[in-house]
Amino acid sequence: MSRSLIAQNRKAFHEYQILEKFEGGMVLVGSEVKAIREGKANLKEAYVRFIEHELFVIGMHIGEYSNAGYSTHNPVRDRKLLLHRQELNKIKRLVEEKGKTLIPLSLYLKKGRVKIEFGLAQGKKLWDKRKTKQDRDLKRQVDRAIKNYRN
Repeated sequence: MSRSLIAQNRKAFHEYQILEKFEGGMVLVGSEVKAIREGKANLKEAYVRFIEHELFVIGMHIGEYSNAGYSTHNPVRDRKLLLHRQELNKIKRLVEEKGKTLIPLSLYLKKGRVKIEFGLAQGKKLWDKRKTKQDRDLKRQVDRAIKNYRN
């Protein structure tokens, strides 16, 4: 599976607990695809919402293509996600639970097509964030100690 990463939302893993991940295509215009291939995409402020039984990614910024002619795209327009109806129904059921939301995690090329990975997320409390950081630091110390012990 050839998969080249273009953009990643690192903040999502800090702010949210990702419960389940999904993958979908996007409806894009030509200049958007070319700009994405140049790496001019940003997922930082983006989120995924249902608008009349269809999923849209809102707030994703795709910069202008460097060799664009007279017509360009709107950098922050809402972009429709392409998923099967069964997947949409499943996601809709999951999102209707209290405290759950959809967050874009990464944007990548897969077999020449632009794909977006988004996750069903639940917001972390401040103490959750502290515990995650503490666990990560502890794991790093243990790994370092094991490495030094072997040498």
